[in-house]
Amino acid sequence: MTAPAPTTTWARRTTDGLEPKNVIIAMLLLLGGARYGWTGLAWAAFAAVFTAVLPTLFIQYGMRKGTVGDRHVGHRQRRLTIFPLIMASVATGFAVMLAAHAPRDLTATVLAMFASLIPILVITVWWKVSVHTAVASGAVVCLAVALSPWWLLLYPLVALIGWSRVVLRDHTTAQTVVGTVVGAVSAGLTFWAAR
Repeated sequence: MTAPAPTTTWARRTTDGLEPKNVIIAMLLLLGGARYGWTGLAWAAFAAVFTAVLPTLFIQYGMRKGTVGDRHVGHRQRRLTIFPLIMASVATGFAVMLAAHAPRDLTATVLAMFASLIPILVITVWWKVSVHTAVASGAVVCLAVALSPWWLLLYPLVALIGWSRVVLRDHTTAQTVVGTVVGAVSAGLTFWAAR
């Protein structure tokens, strides 16, 4: 057995290190802390439970049961079974945050995440769009709207994530580009309208 090529190794590190749950947690904590201080960090951690931690646990459970496959849910049809659970978790977090009068930008962020999952789920019925690039792109746009347009300078990281997905043959270039656009438009517009 030969060692993986350096390109493949870096692609794997990028895909795993910048996977959706990590991007979501980092973005929530950054946004919560920057906008609302310690209270924002607490609410960001709460939101992360429903948008990143529980979805990851659902995926891990599915992996143990053999219904999901891998941690990135690479099989398109298996995504159709896990996405509704993730959407239910995100919707529950949003409902609790709304009822508890959580900081507006954090509530809007969770709503933006839910809004992004709708077109991703619909597209996934026919085609395997990149969730990695959708999440990263949506995060960048939400940070740009909430904090400063300078956050758009993070888009090379979204491109790097897309590159990693293509190198690993988990997606085509088109699937990563569509994910980027879907994440930016659905999350960005929802966040902008809800805040």
